[in-house]
Amino acid sequence: MLPARSLLRNASDGAIDRVILSYDERFLRRKRLTCESGASFMVDLPETISVEDGDAFLLDDGRKIAVVAAAEPVVQVAGNLARLAWHIGNRHTPCQVAGDHLVIRRDPVIEAMLKGLGATLSLHIAAFRPEGGAYGHGRTMGHDHGPAGHFALNFGAAHG
Repeated sequence: MLPARSLLRNASDGAIDRVILSYDERFLRRKRLTCESGASFMVDLPETISVEDGDAFLLDDGRKIAVVAAAEPVVQVAGNLARLAWHIGNRHTPCQVAGDHLVIRRDPVIEAMLKGLGATLSLHIAAFRPEGGAYGHGRTMGHDHGPAGHFALNFGAAHG
């Protein structure tokens, strides 16, 4: 089984096969994956990363395997988008932003909250491609708020 030790961003053109992965499955470092053709390969990346639709795993022999975002249960959210997005983000829920709606994965608790805020929800099966986090490519990971979870401000010289 050939390993893939690197990922090429937005480089699926010319791929020999495709691997279809859900949002959760697209967060990986080392894992055996099976392509649409039934062929398998081992992903062995130097660190855990978020893989996006349209990326490609580069096999050691130079061939590419395209990454396709799997269709999964999602909720289209319409209404006061600024307010709804704030509440979704406040709960650290991954969210896909479109021009006239938001998309989240199915979550009965978040759905109930959004309905209570006046959102119109519609259920779909579609690829989920949420916004990348400000602190990590594709995910909201690896950030903190300084010591003990608080923001630290430094205004220069100490006052005495």
